[in-house]
Formats: sequence, C-alpha cells, structure tokens
Amino acid sequence: MNTSRAIHSVVGRVATPVSRVSALRCYSALARATMMNRMGGPTTANLAPRTLCATRSQTRSIKTLDFGGTKETVWERADFPREKLQEIFGKDTMTVLGYGPQGRGQSLNMRDNGLKVIIGTRKDGRSWKKAVEDGWQPGKDLFPIEEACDKGTVIMNLLSDAAQSTTWPTVSKYLTPGKTLYFSHGFSVVYKKDTKVIPPKDVDVILCAPKGSGFTVRRLFQDGKGINSSIAVFQDVSGQAQERAQALGIAIGSGYLYKTTFEKEVQSDLVGERGVLMGAIQGLFLAQYEVLRARGHTPSEAFNETVEEGTQSLYPLIGEKGMDWMYSNCSTTAQRGALDWMKPFHDASKPVFEKLYEEVRNGNEARRSIEKNSADNYREELEKELAEINDSEMWRAGRTVRSLRPENQ
Repeated sequence: MNTSRAIHSVVGRVATPVSRVSALRCYSALARATMMNRMGGPTTANLAPRTLCATRSQTRSIKTLDFGGTKETVWERADFPREKLQEIFGKDTMTVLGYGPQGRGQSLNMRDNGLKVIIGTRKDGRSWKKAVEDGWQPGKDLFPIEEACDKGTVIMNLLSDAAQSTTWPTVSKYLTPGKTLYFSHGFSVVYKKDTKVIPPKDVDVILCAPKGSGFTVRRLFQDGKGINSSIAVFQDVSGQAQERAQALGIAIGSGYLYKTTFEKEVQSDLVGERGVLMGAIQGLFLAQYEVLRARGHTPSEAFNETVEEGTQSLYPLIGEKGMDWMYSNCSTTAQRGALDWMKPFHDASKPVFEKLYEEVRNGNEARRSIEKNSADNYREELEKELAEINDSEMWRAGRTVRSLRPENQ
C-alpha cells in the first residue's frame, strides 16, 4: 500500500518537530485534494465542514461541550492562570512522592508554575540521583519519603502502585487533618482490599490522571501546550476539593480537564493500557508480521506494512482529524478493504475486550499486577520480557527501518 509516503518523504526533511507538524498538515491537505481529483471525488474544499473547528472555537467561553451526543463539562488552562494557582496553593507545600516519569514531569511543571514543591524518594537511589541532576537539592527540596511527608500539606503519591501499597503504613502517619492526598491513578484507592491503602476520613482525596506518560506531560508543557487529564474527588472534607483538583490538574501541566471518578478512571486506564494503547497493538502487529513473513515477505516489507506506515503516516492523520479523514486520504482500494474488514476485526476482538473489562472490574487484573510487581525479582523479570520483544525479528527489523528515516540520517 502506497498511502501518504510522498507526504512523509518531504515532511521528514523539515528541520524541527513543530515545523514537521505544520508541513504534515499542509501536505496532507494537498495530497487529499490531488488524490480526490484523480479519483473524480470531492476535494477538501467541497467536503462538508468538520465540527472540530467549531468545537475548538467554543472552548474558551462554553465549558459544557458535546462529545458525540453527550454533554460534558471541560476545564482548561485559562480557568487557572498562574496568579490563581498562587492564590489557591500559596500556603501549601506540594510533596511529590516518587521521581519516576509522572513524578518528574508533574513536579517540574509545578515548580515552573511557581508552586512550592519538594520531592520525597529513597535516599541515594536511582530516582534520588535523577532528581539531583534536575536541580533538586538534598535538604532543601529533596528529602527521604518520611521527611517529605512530614513537611508537605499536599501529599502527591506518585510512587508505583506496588510501592504505594508497601509504603502506605509510613505515608499514612503524616496524613493529618487538613492535608490533601493526591493520586494520578485510582488503583490504590479502588482496590483497597488488596493494596491496604485506605485514606483517613479527615483529609481531602483527589485525583488528576494525565492521559499520557510523564515524559509527554513535561514536553507538552515546555512546548506551551498541555496534556488531557481526568480529575476526580474521592473525599471532600474541606469543601474545596473539587476546585483544588481542577487547579492542581492545571498546575501539573494539563491543558484540558475531564471529570471522572476514581473507579471509572482506573477501569478505563487499565483496559486502555492492556488493549489498543499497548497490549492489543503489539499483539496485532506481531500477528500480521508473522503472517506476512510466513508467506515469503521480507522483514523490511513486513515491518513497513505492519508498523512503520501506521506510526509514521496513517496514525498521525487519525490524530489530526479522525478515522474517516484518514480513510478519505487513502486509495479507493485501501478504503474498500478497510471498511470491509473493519467488522470482522471488531467482532473477533470485542469478546476479548469484554473479558478484559470484567477482569479489571472484578479486581483480578489488579491482584495479578500487585503480585507480579511486588516480587523481589520484578525488575529482572521485566527486563527479560522487554528484551524478548526488543530482540524479536520484527523489532530488530524496525531498528533498521527507523535508522533510515530522514531525521536519523
């Protein structure tokens, strides 16, 4: 399939990521018009206007938006400018527990937003050393976990789910009345029977869950943008938990905030990670690659048609304007095949997703995760599993293909 390759051979030569995005949009529109003219179909100018632009123009003044027929309230960065963040959190010390991807991204963004932030992590461990490299100073704004908890008024528990469980007896001692307990994942609270994480009744308990990695949280903030995040209130003792959740969501670098519950957040998050975001996509990639290789296709051809064309050409088009727009930017042969085979793949995979959701809902998936991630040899076993993926023929072929991209020359 020859879809959009000309676009990306040109776009890939543009100097900067921002420029490449702009160029991609221009060349995508040009390719669409050219292709439609060849096919005798409508060009972009003749198509019915999309609702995307209307929705974007409304977000500054109308916060209740229509999402596919359902109205939801959305908060944005403009609702909580830096001055308002100072007003809300001016007397607080934000204690960030853990300096993994989320801990690092969120703490640096809050610091850049002018909040008082301290880090709590294991002294002289890998995360401690990384924090020092990022400018956090031991004894000033970098402390062992217990000392950081004692100093903080907003305890932001961004340790791994397994570590949240094992450190809870220590952390909970410092959750005195009036403090706020913050999470970026509902796991520990929702699966409290297994994690033993039961918040005291006299503190606010809130959540802000960025819809992406901590690396992305930081990068988008530095680019003047912001990641989408979900917010929730589990316990409102002060009467201000909702506003503080919203404000903290913006302070950590979010651009837009969507309301949810702790339970819904963890269910959708676990299903998404195990499904199309990570687990399912690797499974589908591998299945198609294996079929192509078994039929005599070369590794480069199998990888290009399975992974590279998707990640470098088609998926960005979906992200830009939706699935139908991507389809309409492909050949008629590709369109017909995609539309015809969409249903068999849907019908084959939906029972798997139903089973997955039930395993998440009933807690089995959480228990498996806690058991595996709490094992003494967890890190070693994880590295073995990741090495198996990395060393597979498909991803070894991928390394060579990626090395040939214009930006890697």
